[in-house]
Amino acid sequence: MVDNKQLYKKDYVQEVGYITTYTGDHFYPTAPSKENIHIEDIAHALSYICRGNGHVKNFFSVGQHCVNCALEAMARGYSRRVCLACLLHDAGEAYMSDVPRPIKVGMPQYREWEDEIIRVVYEKYLGSDLTTEEEKLVKLVDDDMLYFDMKVLLGQKMAQEEPEMMSMFSQEYVPFIEVEEQYLEIFEQLYEV
Repeated sequence: MVDNKQLYKKDYVQEVGYITTYTGDHFYPTAPSKENIHIEDIAHALSYICRGNGHVKNFFSVGQHCVNCALEAMARGYSRRVCLACLLHDAGEAYMSDVPRPIKVGMPQYREWEDEIIRVVYEKYLGSDLTTEEEKLVKLVDDDMLYFDMKVLLGQKMAQEEPEMMSMFSQEYVPFIEVEEQYLEIFEQLYEV
């Protein structure tokens, strides 16, 4: 077993390897760097990854979920940073796949790697990690949207009361390319160089 601190050492990372992204870059999931994170890779990959590990009534991508979250945050009047964070909150899944919450709880190393990727993504596109208050707002939108994802895509009602939503959204199938384009459009609208 390798010590966790070893995972971020360059020689170990070379052994573990990299993934080749949509844009043709090499990305080391266990040692992410801002230089190898590209919004085009995130938008493309998330539009092709199905929510709920595929256990849904119709194909519904992680990218579409993120678009819905960003639009909801915008409708609620949240800051540009929070809206962009809602769009990017699942960006780690573009590099590590979507693992359902109940499984992820038992995978502490996986969660550490994913948390590090999202931290680097936020640093690249937001200039810093989220504040505690920003994290709470992103989680609130994500959890509220999860309520409707579960209700519509699985016919399951969560224990919480139905949240009041401010935006119009859908869990209907949207073609991959349209999700990718909408993701990039919202990114361009919210991102400040």
